[in-house]
Amino acid sequence: MSFRFTRAIVRPPSSNFADGLTSAALGTPDFALALEQHAQYCDALERVGLELERLPEDPAHPDATFVEDTAILSVRCNVLTRPGASSRAGEVKAIRAALASLDIKPTTIESPGTLDGGDICEAGEHFFIGISQRTNWEGAAQLAAFLTKAGYTSSCIDIRAIPGILHLKSGIASLGDERIVAIDSLAGHLARRNHELVRVPPGEEYAANCVRVNDHVLMAAGFPGMQHTLEQLCYDLIVLDMSEFQKMDGGLSCLSLRF
Repeated sequence: MSFRFTRAIVRPPSSNFADGLTSAALGTPDFALALEQHAQYCDALERVGLELERLPEDPAHPDATFVEDTAILSVRCNVLTRPGASSRAGEVKAIRAALASLDIKPTTIESPGTLDGGDICEAGEHFFIGISQRTNWEGAAQLAAFLTKAGYTSSCIDIRAIPGILHLKSGIASLGDERIVAIDSLAGHLARRNHELVRVPPGEEYAANCVRVNDHVLMAAGFPGMQHTLEQLCYDLIVLDMSEFQKMDGGLSCLSLRF
C-alpha cells in the first residue's frame, strides 16, 4: 500500500444494539457476544499497529457502533457524511467532535444529499461511490466534487437493484496494490483502471467485506473458500468472528474509521 494507517476511531455496541436497523433475517444479536467480538476486533487493530480513539457507547443511536458510515477519511480529503437513515443522523455529532480533537477539519455533505461511508470504497487514487438506499445521487455528487478538488478520481455504481447488499462495501473491498475483492454481481462494474479482481466464492458473499490494514487483511470467520483465496495471494490474515454484527447488516469495515 502507498500509505500506512496509524489510527482508528471505534465505538462499542450499546445494550440496545438489537434495536438498530437491519434487513438480515438471522435472528437477534447476542449483546454479550457482540461486545466480545468487538473487543477482539479492536485487539486486532491494535496488533497491526493502530492507536485507537475509543468513543463511549451511544444508547440513543443503536447503530452507532458502525462508525464508518459517519465519515470518509483519506490522505487528502476528509468528509462528514449525512446518513441516509434518519435515525442515524445524530451519530455524526460525536464523530465531528472526535475529529476536531484530532485536529481533522472535514467538509460536510449537505441536504438534500445523503451519503453513508459504507458506500465508499477507496482504491488508491480512485474512489468508487455506491448509489444505494442510503446514498443518493446528490450526496454522491457532493462527495465527487470534494474528491476532485483533492486530486482524486471517482465513479458511481448503482447497487439498488442488486439483491442482498446494503452498502457498496457489502460486496467489494480494496486490498491495495490495484487489487479489489468483488462479489459476482458487482464484478462487471469494476473492470476498469487496471484493477485485478479477486472473486468471492458463491455463497460466501459476506466475506467480501474484508479490510486491508497495512500488512494484514482482516476477514470474517466461516468462509473457507475466501480464506483459501486470500492465503493463496500471500496475505497475512486475521480471521474474526462477526456473527452478531452480520445479524445487523454490519461487517468488518463498518466498525472503525481508519486513517
